[in-house]
Amino acid sequence: MGKSRKTVQIVILIAVLIIGGYAIGSTLFAADDKGPLKEGDKPPAFELVDLEGTSRKLSDYEGKAVVVNFWGTFCPPCVKEMPEFERQYAKWKDQGLVILAINLSEDTLTVNNFVRRFELNYPILRDVNRKTERSYGLKSYPTTFFINPDGTLMEIKVGGMTEAEIDDRIERLLKL
Repeated sequence: MGKSRKTVQIVILIAVLIIGGYAIGSTLFAADDKGPLKEGDKPPAFELVDLEGTSRKLSDYEGKAVVVNFWGTFCPPCVKEMPEFERQYAKWKDQGLVILAINLSEDTLTVNNFVRRFELNYPILRDVNRKTERSYGLKSYPTTFFINPDGTLMEIKVGGMTEAEIDDRIERLLKL
């Protein structure tokens, strides 16, 4: 009985090592020819639904200055900067600025209550399956992508910003 038990343990250990080695190897050596996004890159395309159920694609805004902000109500810096983005949107929308705020898969009631509370008027999109979040390589929140009218990334800002920092970036984005 002891010898048979030892053989089973060795077989299980070998199976765990093989499966673990495969998982680690496929993660380390996965074909990711693009790597992390950087300034000058074209951001990944996406199509998400807003709170009214309208489908919106990044490509809908070609030729415009676009700010894509990934946020969540659970994130204190996100909560602070969302009203700041609203004020900047009101200030710059007539110059062609587009702000797309992508919520990180929170429930509809939470997001709708937040939007009403802060009276946000720019599009709030839902990344329910977090596919867009993954394609943008997010590591922390908030993360904001400033996209030039030519469709390239002007800047990627990880972390919260003050309203003055948002204003400065938008001014550069609009090249005023």
